[in-house]
Amino acid sequence: MKKLIISALIAVATTAQAQTTIDPYQPMMDAFDKQAEKIMNEFKAIQKKDPKGELPESKEKARILSERLDSLGDAQLEFVKEIIRDNKENDLPVNYIKEAMYQFSYEELKEALDPKASYYRNSELDAAKQLLAGYEKRRPGIQFHELTMNDVSDKEVKLSQWVGKGDYVLVDFWASWCGPCRREMPYVIAAYEQYQGKGFNVVGVSFDQKKSAWVGAIQQMGMKWPQMSDLKGWKCAAADLYGISSIPSNVLVDPTGKIVAMDLRGKNLLDKLKEIYGE
Repeated sequence: MKKLIISALIAVATTAQAQTTIDPYQPMMDAFDKQAEKIMNEFKAIQKKDPKGELPESKEKARILSERLDSLGDAQLEFVKEIIRDNKENDLPVNYIKEAMYQFSYEELKEALDPKASYYRNSELDAAKQLLAGYEKRRPGIQFHELTMNDVSDKEVKLSQWVGKGDYVLVDFWASWCGPCRREMPYVIAAYEQYQGKGFNVVGVSFDQKKSAWVGAIQQMGMKWPQMSDLKGWKCAAADLYGISSIPSNVLVDPTGKIVAMDLRGKNLLDKLKEIYGE
């Protein structure tokens, strides 16, 4: 289920004196919010009728509602991108970019942060610029960055032992304490099980600090691929080298060591591998 942009948080500053103007797009944003609220109320009705979600009809209704919410989120995001494209000569896009930046791809965020746009130097966009700088370190088209860490047996290993050796490799940045990482892991496992015999591998790079928690999570979730960590948490060497400011994150590297995709989440990972392997 995709996150919708909360339009109530969007207020547009137009001058240094923080004067505000009426956002002409607000009615449409409000309409998106009302549609989302209606869908969420339908979710609540299902949960009230079937708290455990065990009834087949409840599961089917929940699936349909989830798809509707995803489609609504996609439509809202496209609308926000249109707002940004149509307002390069004023500061209207600033708060839209702030609210939507984590939902943008590298290419979309780079387009939004156009140095020629009048809003580009607005200090409110510093966080978005930092995010883009991180993306630049792992964007498609560049070579992977070497990492030297220890594996679960305390043996020193290098990322180049697996990457650039003729296989597609997913370098997966995660941690045992990261809830979203755990929710994402079934997709990574499914990808590994389906394609590991066809020239695909995974290397886990953990942002853990405690070895016991790291190793325990690997065993608990059934992660059968190589793992490495320097057990430094957010001071992990990968954070700076790959511009990682949030996890889960990943890069898909081709057989020559070139990054071909980044932050493939959920079904997008499986779709990309299907595109590569044709099945």
